[in-house]
Amino acid sequence: MSDAFLACHQLVKRYGESTVVDDLSFDIRPGECLGVIGPNGAGKTTTLRMCLGLTAPDSGRVEAFGLRMPGDAHAIKAQLGVVTQFDSLDPDFTCAENLLVFGRYFGMRSADIRARVPQLLEFAALSHKADAKPGQLSGGMRRRLSLARALVNDPRLLLLDEPTTGLDPQARHLMWERLQQLLQQGKSILLTTHFMDEAERLCDRLLVIDHGRKIAEGTPRELIGAHLEPDVVEVYGGDARTVSSGSLAALASRVEVSGETVFFYARDAAPLMQVLAHDHTLRSLHRPANLEDLFLKLTGRQIREDA
Repeated sequence: MSDAFLACHQLVKRYGESTVVDDLSFDIRPGECLGVIGPNGAGKTTTLRMCLGLTAPDSGRVEAFGLRMPGDAHAIKAQLGVVTQFDSLDPDFTCAENLLVFGRYFGMRSADIRARVPQLLEFAALSHKADAKPGQLSGGMRRRLSLARALVNDPRLLLLDEPTTGLDPQARHLMWERLQQLLQQGKSILLTTHFMDEAERLCDRLLVIDHGRKIAEGTPRELIGAHLEPDVVEVYGGDARTVSSGSLAALASRVEVSGETVFFYARDAAPLMQVLAHDHTLRSLHRPANLEDLFLKLTGRQIREDA
């Protein structure tokens, strides 16, 4: 991991009797997007806080750009950009002023920041909102302003904690477009997300964690191929208990029930679809396995409360 922008080695963090992060190791390489996915309470945000030097690990270490957290935190943070789950924009400043003030935290000269502000606002599609305050912006605009602010210091690595939560589909797609542009520019991104389509679209590699431990790592396609059957048939419209235990189940490798929907995972869905074609009491959807299937297989379908 010597050439990595960021490397975490055997991180452990406990709060009382609870181990929130448990022997977690990973790295982020130049120009890649690493996605971290897991249920609520899996330890994602705590891991990010340790990467930022905001929370000290009980054991293990965080290294970035050849430096060590927390001793070299100032030098490391000068090369990082951060977007947290919740906006921390100053409501009393305009969009342009938010960028200007934030740049000063990095010791940048006012003239240099002012030269960057128009470019950053254009990147965020907010040039027409330069004089507006955050309270006058939509949720998507505020998230883009937060991203622009994280780029003030021209960071090499971005740490993004669920950056598109709460956005409508149009705003999410525009944010994805901007993040892809940053990757094309050679920046690296550490991304936590609950959106599996977002993870598959943006991430070169995925780290799946649960109960603070790494349970899988690889490219989205590698993980799907390693852990799932290629075909999924969703069946609904009948009694889920009867459908899941009937003759249809024998045509699948694995069957799962969620509410009134039965999920059949198969190596070849053709025989299953042939039977369903003659049963007009049931409705079905045939699709390839995806990251959401992977997530649910590895972490379970039960609801998790926030930790």
